[in-house]
This record gives sequence, structure tokens and C-alpha cells, in this order.
Amino acid sequence: MTDISTPRPAVQTDLTGKTILVTGGAGFIGSHVVAALLAQGARVINIDNFNDFYDPAIKRANVLPFLQVPDGRYEQYEVNLCDEAAMQDVFEHHGRTIDRVVHLAAWAGVRPSMQYPVRYHHANVTGTTLLLELMKAHDIGRLVFASSSSVYGACQEAPFVEDQDTTKPVSVYAATKRMGELLLHTYAHLWGLQSVSLRFFTVYGPAQRPDLAIHKFTHRLFNNLPIPVYGDGSAERDFTYIDDIVQGVLAALVYDQTPYEIVNLGESQRISVKALIERLEALTGKTATIDWQPPVPGDVPMTCANIDKARRLLGYNPTVPLDVGLPRFVEWYRRFHGGDNGLDRPLNLGAITAATSN
Repeated sequence: MTDISTPRPAVQTDLTGKTILVTGGAGFIGSHVVAALLAQGARVINIDNFNDFYDPAIKRANVLPFLQVPDGRYEQYEVNLCDEAAMQDVFEHHGRTIDRVVHLAAWAGVRPSMQYPVRYHHANVTGTTLLLELMKAHDIGRLVFASSSSVYGACQEAPFVEDQDTTKPVSVYAATKRMGELLLHTYAHLWGLQSVSLRFFTVYGPAQRPDLAIHKFTHRLFNNLPIPVYGDGSAERDFTYIDDIVQGVLAALVYDQTPYEIVNLGESQRISVKALIERLEALTGKTATIDWQPPVPGDVPMTCANIDKARRLLGYNPTVPLDVGLPRFVEWYRRFHGGDNGLDRPLNLGAITAATSN
């Protein structure tokens, strides 16, 4: 048996010929994962309901390159994860051809979860349960689940380690993500469904959702709009570049040493909101106007990932620190919103189509 107590080298993640079902593959993280899978020669089945949590046109632009992939290696279903009949149809059609599942679909965000707790529970808990039942029925035995650093609650002990107490979530979103992790543990114990739950730490990069801090702050700086800051700006976040997250997802897809794992994926560095804005001011050449707001219930004072376990089990090695990733994001924003043809996608279609000729 492989020794998982010592760090592994970078994991070889050749998924050529594998069929991977991705839920939420039109979103920010999902579209990058789909692009990487297609570039490796995998076949992808994407389930996404293109909801209006943010502009669905952004998601449709995200998947546009995939629709050009030849040989039927990309299929897309506009289906709600909680629509049992529609989900049954997808699984009946593809059934046992699916090798693995990447479950990214969810209602996301700490603050809106307080407004719509029933919606969040339905999508994130009921939807996950339905997916697990379909996997069990069709003998699909491996899942990678997108969890969140928010499950650590208001923890003050940094960096966060996977075995820390997560019984005190401070937002509905965090509670639903922890419930997802517990469901996966249960299905591993009862039915042998292998899974890796990845706790993502504040993901950013090209095509980031417009409601997230780095995108929102950059947009407001370029458009001379005030930036809302909740609290005094001292809250700290561990920002993780999308390429590093994708690296971790692909490694988790091929990990098979244990039936159930929870793994942090982060940069393991933190920066305050105030300092982040100062860096964006320098990169954009703009001066921020701050709209100071009271703290929001559910927001946590700090996140920071201990990534020792990710290094040990997955060979995870983040390569894009904030000093590199932030300028990349600002440059993408300039191109996407300010020049060229207005449709300058961050996804590498050349790499995707090249994989079809191998």
C-alpha cells in the first residue's frame, strides 16, 4: 500500500478517455475544471442549471469554447440538481459510462444564504443527497466534492487544519457545506462510495464571479465607484488562484488510497481586506473611495489554510501567490471589459482542441 504519511510528488493526472460528470461546470471554478479535463482528453458531461444567482450570460460565455470540442467529448444538460426526474434521465442515458463525478454545483455565498436558508439547504443538501443516490444506483464509486473554508466558522487558530472543530458554523452556507461532507462520510461508510471533500479557500482568477471581492473591488475601482467594506477592513482571507485549485481537483480525482478524505486547498497566506484594496489601487492606478459598512453576521474574521495534508495526499503545490495572481486578474479584467473584441475568454481553447488530435 502507498505510504500516505509522506509528501507525494506532483500527481500524474492523466484522465484520457475517462468520462467525468461535472455539476456546476458553467460557473467560475467549474468552467476551469471542465477546460482542464478536456485538455487532458477526458470526456465531460456538464450538468448546470444556468440560474440567475449572477448573470447567466456569463456562464453561457464560459462554456462557449466547449461547444466547439469535436468527437462528442463535451455534453451539456441544463438541469436543476434537485429535479429528480431530469437527473434520472441524465443518469439513465449515461449510466455506467461515467467513471467519476466532480460536484461543484451549489448555491454559493455566505451573506445571501442568510436571506434564503431554505433555498440553500434544498440545493446544497437535498441536491447532494440526490446525486449520491444516483451514483449509488448506477455504480459510480468516486466523487470529488467542493466544500468551503467557511466550515471552520469563526476559528481563531491559524492556519486551519482539517481535524479542527467544525461543529459551530456561523452561516447557513457553511452549515450546508458541512452537511455535504457528513453525507459523503456516511455514503463511504455504508456503501463504499469513495470521496474527497476539498475545502476551497477564497478562489480568484480570470472569470471570477462578479460578486466576489477581487472582481467587485477591481470593477468598482475602474468605474470610480465606492467599495463597500464591512467592518474595519482588518478581516483576513487566504486567496487561492484558480489554476492551483484546478490542480488540486484533478489530483483528487485520481486519489484512491483511502475511502474518505477532507483536504484544504489554499495558498496558506493571508491578507487583510484593507491591504488587498491598497494592492488593487496600485495595480489599477486608481484611488478607492471606501463605503464603510457595519460587520455582517456570518462573515468570519480570518481564513488561512494549512495545506500539509494536500501536499502529502495529493502532491498539491500552489504555484501562483497573490503577488502574481492579482496582476493576472487585473490584466484579464482590462482585456475582458475594456478592449479587444469584448469576448476574450480566459479558457484555452487551443489546448482543448489540441487534445483531440493526440
